Amino acid sequence: MAANYSLIAVQIGDALKYEKSINEIDRIAGAIFPFRCENFPNNSITSSRAKLVYNWILSLARQRMEEDERNRLLRSFCDQLSGEGDLRAKVHSILQAASVPLGEENKDKKEFLQRGFHSEVVKHCQVLFVQGNYFHAVFEACKVYNKLVGEKALSSKDGEPLMMDVWGWQNGVLKVTACQTETDKNVQDGIKFLSAGLMRAMRNPTAHEPALHWPITKEDCLDMLNFVSFLLRQLDKAVYYNKEIR
Repeated sequence: MAANYSLIAVQIGDALKYEKSINEIDRIAGAIFPFRCENFPNNSITSSRAKLVYNWILSLARQRMEEDERNRLLRSFCDQLSGEGDLRAKVHSILQAASVPLGEENKDKKEFLQRGFHSEVVKHCQVLFVQGNYFHAVFEACKVYNKLVGEKALSSKDGEPLMMDVWGWQNGVLKVTACQTETDKNVQDGIKFLSAGLMRAMRNPTAHEPALHWPITKEDCLDMLNFVSFLLRQLDKAVYYNKEIR
């Protein structure tokens, strides 16, 4: 049975109207929904925040997509707004009463954990992924890698310049090979360019583009997190080499 989105929109808006500001609601919705908010007049809703939640949920209901995907986005939006505890339980009861299945979360968590991600990716990205917040899961993974590289290299640089500086086989301070043979040098420079590419192709778009303008699918998110996990494992193996002491 299809969910009654009109009823859901009213009840969820009323339940969550004191939890988030107008800006927070729009920010969360913009990070989750790949569409813009429409206006649906309803004179019975007097709270501006409840009305905004109502508009976002009905905007979701109007999108052409599979029902499973619509329900997943709805659950993600509601969970982000409600947080943990009693309020989330109340929101879930509203969704269940409206025939929105809640079992997808365990399935997504299992799929995430089966990938064998690096522990830092699991720590920083699992909750975001299970909530369906793929854009910010990728952003967090990139930020973590950038931060840990800077810390291990004792560098104040950031992003692509950091990676190009610390990973090179000639002057870099982080070494994953002995940098003696051509293969050593190729592998070392490969890590440099892969890391720089991560910053340019994944970290920068998620840092500078609105989620609405730069959507990331579930499949792309998993592949990106695998890539970051690979680089984090190279970082774990890397030895700090003070290039000033020869």
